[in-house]
Amino acid sequence: MAEVRPILTGHKSLIVGVANDQSIAYGCAEAFRACGADLAITWLNDKARPHVEPLGEKLGAEIMAPLNVENPGELEAVFDEIGSRWGKLDSLIHSIAFAPKEDLQGGLLDCSAAGFARAMDVSCHSFVRMAKLAAPLMKDGGTMFAMSYLGANRVVTNYNVMGPVKAALEAACRYLAFELGPQNIRVHAISPGPLKTRAASGIKDFEHLLNDAVARSPLHELVDIDDVGFACAYLAADFARRITGGTIYIDGGANIIG
Repeated sequence: MAEVRPILTGHKSLIVGVANDQSIAYGCAEAFRACGADLAITWLNDKARPHVEPLGEKLGAEIMAPLNVENPGELEAVFDEIGSRWGKLDSLIHSIAFAPKEDLQGGLLDCSAAGFARAMDVSCHSFVRMAKLAAPLMKDGGTMFAMSYLGANRVVTNYNVMGPVKAALEAACRYLAFELGPQNIRVHAISPGPLKTRAASGIKDFEHLLNDAVARSPLHELVDIDDVGFACAYLAADFARRITGGTIYIDGGANIIG
C-alpha cells in the first residue's frame, strides 16, 4: 500500500454498516482512520456487537452504537449522540442493504409487495432519512456516500429485486446532491465491483459474478474493500470539493465493457 497522507485530520465520520472485517463499511472505516478521521460506527444488533465492537476499538472509534434502521428511534439516537459528543459531522457512509431471502433469490416477478417495500426502505429510503438528520450537523459542508452496484443500471443475473432498489438509491443520491448543494454538502453513489463480503453471499451464483468481473475488467483484477475505502476518503477530502451527484465506479473499469 502506498504511503497514506493525513488528509482527513479532524474530520468526523459516521460509518453505518460495519458487519465484520470483510465488509465494505469496515474498509471505509479503516481507510478514513488511516487518513486521520475520527470515527463513529454502528452495528446492526446484539448478535453483531461482539464482532463489530472490537473492530471499532481497534480503530479507536469515539462513538459506537447499535443501529437497525427498522427500529423506531435508533437512527435518531445515533445522530443525537453525534450532536452531543461532536457537535458536527463531516461525512456519512451508508453501507447497508437488505431484502428478504425469498424475495432476493426469486425473480422480480415473484418478489412480494412486502419484500419489495422492505428492501426499498432499508436499502434506499434509510439513506434519505440519514441525510435529513446529518445535514444540520454538516455546518461547514460535508460528504455523503451510499453504496450501489452495477445492477442498478444494467441487468445482472440473479441480482433481482436489488437492481431496481439500487437504481432508486442512485437517483436519490442525485436529488440529494441537488438539494444539499447550496449547503456545500456533496453526495456520491459508490458502485464497487463484486466483493467477497457476507452480504454478497445471498446472491445466487455469486462466484460467477466474481470470475466475470476479473475477465471483463481492463485491469483484470478484483477490487477490495481498501480500494473502496481510500476512494471514498479522497472524495471526502477537499481535493474533491467540486465533485458531486454522480455514480463513482470502483471496479477496475469493468463497467465500461459492454
